[in-house]
Amino acid sequence: MGEFWPVPDVLAYLAGHWSVVRSVRDLASGAEGEFTGSTSFHALETGGLLHHESGTFVWQGVARPAERTLRFLPGPGGTADVRFADGRPFHDLDLSSGRHAADHPCAADLYRGEFTVRDADHWRTVWRVRGPAKDLVLRTDYAREDRPDAPRTRTPTDS
Repeated sequence: MGEFWPVPDVLAYLAGHWSVVRSVRDLASGAEGEFTGSTSFHALETGGLLHHESGTFVWQGVARPAERTLRFLPGPGGTADVRFADGRPFHDLDLSSGRHAADHPCAADLYRGEFTVRDADHWRTVWRVRGPAKDLVLRTDYAREDRPDAPRTRTPTDS
């Protein structure tokens, strides 16, 4: 992938709207699926960001709406403590080097995630999921749809 882009403050970097494309591959069966949609990171009144993702997940030719919500809470030194919507811990996130690995045990399964930042507007996650009934790879690419710190410029299609 080349050089990683260091992020001194995860929450400041993630704030805003992102387009999302996720491939899902079941290594045991060979089945593949794809999620396309968007995600937004909005400030929580209590600090941190509320992450809401929504879109369409196509699995074995069947399209279904899909969404999820996570909470990204401030951690030490510009890191984040990522939690499920109900407050259960998910993983930590430190992008100060532009790259981070995290594990999340879930019942008999282990989710191992790798986060990489390519530049100011592109980042990726790859989750490898292994367990008695799971052998998956989930690869997600994020592309910024807006820049919270950049002035909006009008385009000819704006009204």
